[in-house]
Amino acid sequence: MNPEQRVDQVLEEVPPPDDVDPKEPPQVVLHPHADPRSLALAVLATLAVLAVLRWGSAFFIPLMLGFVFYYALAPVVEAMVRARIPRALGAGVLILAILSGGGFALWSLADDASDLIDSLPAAAERVRAKVQQRTSNKTPLDPVQKAAAELEKAAEAANGTTQSASAKGKGVQRVVVEKPRFDIRDHLWSGTVGLVSLVGQVVLVTFLTYFLLLSGDTFRRKLVRIAGPGLSEKKLTVQALDEINVQIQRYLLVQLLASLGVGIATGVAFALLGLEHAAVWGVAAGILNLVPYIGSILVTLAAAVVAFMQAGEVELALLVGGASLLINTVEGYLLVPWLTSRASRMNAVAVFIGVLFWGWLWGVWGLLLGIPIMMVVKAVCDRVDHLKPVGELLGT
Repeated sequence: MNPEQRVDQVLEEVPPPDDVDPKEPPQVVLHPHADPRSLALAVLATLAVLAVLRWGSAFFIPLMLGFVFYYALAPVVEAMVRARIPRALGAGVLILAILSGGGFALWSLADDASDLIDSLPAAAERVRAKVQQRTSNKTPLDPVQKAAAELEKAAEAANGTTQSASAKGKGVQRVVVEKPRFDIRDHLWSGTVGLVSLVGQVVLVTFLTYFLLLSGDTFRRKLVRIAGPGLSEKKLTVQALDEINVQIQRYLLVQLLASLGVGIATGVAFALLGLEHAAVWGVAAGILNLVPYIGSILVTLAAAVVAFMQAGEVELALLVGGASLLINTVEGYLLVPWLTSRASRMNAVAVFIGVLFWGWLWGVWGLLLGIPIMMVVKAVCDRVDHLKPVGELLGT
């Protein structure tokens, strides 16, 4: 009898809820195998690990990004090595090509993005004029509102006379709180610090990725050596590493193709609808699509608002928002979950909860790295006896 048949037999023997009398004592008592002290230590250890991950996010986030890029670029570097290209040269050329291509794409779209930002004040002025034009028309409630305004003025005048008389008798001093003046130097300083920090993170991740690609399978061999003295431990380590490698590479390939498809579809749809700077919106939709759940919402709302500001009418905003929502719905709720479940063998509920957890822990970077981290956790838990229940919860 296989495990599934045993589970079905146990479920058949359990009485339905209607046949159970809550006043009767239970006929079967589950005896936990775990010691409560061991559970308490496990909970404390888990909380300590989470505290370290939160406190050391500046170190762990670039580290995880470097490993993700390593898994994404390793097949290309291995193909170069098989073509008799030195590993150091192939990894360096590949990273430089990616950085140069990304920089050229941003530079080519910089003018369109600048024009889009410059057009926002004029569009906002058109929207304000349209709103004033509509609100200037008289409605049947205008006389009532005017009468209410006059009554409010009379009440304020009477209240002001009373307060002035009491103020003269008591000598109350009036205090005015002034807002601090806008100092552009503070904003320039904070923006410069943020830019320098971002450049430093990019440099750190770039060098980490390069050294990981340069090492090849060195760490893989070291992990197999320290896995244990027995052959079974070494086999399990090799299986876990192979599964992590395959699942992360498949997941990254799915995300890359999905983001590319979303970017192209969004740009073409917005251009057909008449939205200005459709190419910029396509690039933004493709990049933000890498952020689960939140990226598509931001693109949809922002595009709808800009479309309303551009045309001054609700129709274009609804069409643009509806097109973006349709594209992201087909991609995010039909295509990508099906491909991700096949690539990672994790259920959708576990993926959603895990993404929320890592997003809470590391913010936007947690949303990007949550699913690859969960793939690693599941591959390890499936091969450790005491952690197999966790792998079962994460699996399909």
